[in-house]
Amino acid sequence: MKNLLITGYRAHELGIYNNKHKGIPYIRKAIESRLVPLLEEGLEWVLTPGQYGVDLWACEAAISLKPQYPQLKCSIITAYAHPEEQWNDEKKEYYRQILKDVDFCAPVSKESYQGSWQFKARDELLLRKSDGILLVYDEDAGEASPRFMKERALKKHEEEGYGYMIIGPEEIQAVTDEDNGGPDYDTYM
Repeated sequence: MKNLLITGYRAHELGIYNNKHKGIPYIRKAIESRLVPLLEEGLEWVLTPGQYGVDLWACEAAISLKPQYPQLKCSIITAYAHPEEQWNDEKKEYYRQILKDVDFCAPVSKESYQGSWQFKARDELLLRKSDGILLVYDEDAGEASPRFMKERALKKHEEEGYGYMIIGPEEIQAVTDEDNGGPDYDTYM
């Protein structure tokens, strides 16, 4: 696998409203731990839609691994131009900092938000340009925004052998427990 799409929940879907939330480092660490074996096998690109939440934490995870894996590149492919326009100043600054460290960033549509078709076009491009997906998703938590990407990725997996991996709440809890010396039963998803 050379190109991996990483996406999942938006921050607010996890009850996370700023970058100081104690669960973010564990989500990032779970992503990093999945990336390392893929990097050892030749992974070159991490692709994300760049939405505030798992997408940007995945970028941070990839960026943090670049010193050990200089072949790794990270890209953000947004649905439309300037997706951060409606974000608060803290989120905008965070996004700008990540943009400095990614290797490629571009919108699928050069216009500002026009409609849901832009998200569909972005998702189709990301699925076409990647060999597999790493989805941060809780199968038992009910419907949320990642379900659309999950449905498309599963269809591609069944039809074409597209790589399909999930990080669920148990994996994030295991990372949390490992860092804290044992279970504390405070799941972050």
